[in-house]
Amino acid sequence: MEKTEISKSLRANEEYVRKRCENCADIQIRPMKLGEERKVDCLMVYIEVAVSNMMLDDSAIGKMVNHFWEVSPEKIQEFVANNSLGIADVKKLGSMEEVFSALLAGNAVFFMDGYDQAMKISSKGYPGMGVSEAEAEKVLRGSREGFSDSVKINSALVRKRLRDTRLKVEERQIGTRTNTMLHMLYMEDLVREEFLEDVRERLDAYEIDGILDSGMLEQLTEDVWYSPFPQYQTTERPDRAAQEILNGKIVLICDNSPSVLILPSSFQGFMESSEDWNQRFEMASFLRVLRYLALAAATLFPGLYLAVIRFHTQILPTNLILSFADAREGVPFSSVTELLFLELAFELIREAGVRVPGALGNAIGIVGGLIVGDAAVSANLVSPIVVMIVALTALGSMTLPNEEFASAFRLIKYVFLFLGGFLGMFGIVLGIYFLIAHLAGLLSFGMPYLMPFVKKKPERGVGDGILRMPFQRRWQRPLYAKRNESVRLRKKTEEKN
Repeated sequence: MEKTEISKSLRANEEYVRKRCENCADIQIRPMKLGEERKVDCLMVYIEVAVSNMMLDDSAIGKMVNHFWEVSPEKIQEFVANNSLGIADVKKLGSMEEVFSALLAGNAVFFMDGYDQAMKISSKGYPGMGVSEAEAEKVLRGSREGFSDSVKINSALVRKRLRDTRLKVEERQIGTRTNTMLHMLYMEDLVREEFLEDVRERLDAYEIDGILDSGMLEQLTEDVWYSPFPQYQTTERPDRAAQEILNGKIVLICDNSPSVLILPSSFQGFMESSEDWNQRFEMASFLRVLRYLALAAATLFPGLYLAVIRFHTQILPTNLILSFADAREGVPFSSVTELLFLELAFELIREAGVRVPGALGNAIGIVGGLIVGDAAVSANLVSPIVVMIVALTALGSMTLPNEEFASAFRLIKYVFLFLGGFLGMFGIVLGIYFLIAHLAGLLSFGMPYLMPFVKKKPERGVGDGILRMPFQRRWQRPLYAKRNESVRLRKKTEEKN
């Protein structure tokens, strides 16, 4: 694409800007005359809400304009060329493409007659939500800060925790119309070069109108698009992002999105909570085991129930079989239809609770579940045991730390429901076989999805399995980092006098 150079004639520059900004009422184009005798024609272009009032004394733009009132016309251009005011984040722009890129990013652009460059002057930027508490990843111990909608604020929150110049922040724009800002964060001496190049190539592989959220970027660059399992890990917590960078991973921060992407991802990473590192290893290990049990219950419980009561009743005690039979007495539907009906009803209640704003959403989820379940049992549409199974399945899915990861198993649950309901235990075993085969074949940027369970050298990355080892024994980084940077914890040797 050919660049349009900035002219020395202010009139020509103003005509070009006004033509490009026609019918853009939010873009302010303000001509002004500066200098002692008001002989120097200048032009300020900015987005109305994104830039502070130019006449405010405490703004960089206001200081510059107020200073130019008293400068002779001959010295104004010298001040602009040398940035003698020392204004922070001022950049010279040599083409109109750079001008509009800076303008639409929320900066002010300053033109001056007789000068063939423009000045980008940063201001407060677009309005956005400030730093708040992470809602989706609650912890009992650890930082309460969560990411905001601003890419620069989010990068600063990570930099706040990793105060090292080896933390690199690469900036790029994605989307031909949205020009969405994207920051790629990584630790220079830890990340693998081939992995870094692979990420860059994927980001440059597509041209799209716009990226409005990190979820769109995730779907565009993932390895296997048809898999229900997320191949990027998302987090709203800066401390989690910083910890993964120290493990040799890359963090992608997309503007206008409070969720950042961590890559590569793994099955075990989705099962970890941010506070696992802050708690003692006994409790952290217990909670991890509990999450794996909850995962199994959320996926297999409905299918196992149908397999047992339809095909394998002989494995149950007689009293339990009779109890199940009494509970189902008078129910007009088959066990598969009964369970499917209640599962879908609970999904409707869950979705309604999410969409209804405020505290009313939580009330709908609780009251709706109680009323629907009790009314269905009273009307003999479902049996009480099915209500209990659906409730335990829902609790299991809510226990998983990552919502996208839990959603994949919420879908797979229906596959196991039909396999158990029509093929019995053979169907359950067949489903588990295909599920593990699919997970074993998944790669996240060249790394196996089932890391660290499939690694060849168990001595590297100790404590990355189901159980969390004591902190003193976690002296090696996972396999994502460079081999020569595998050690992350050393014991200082006491100096001998």
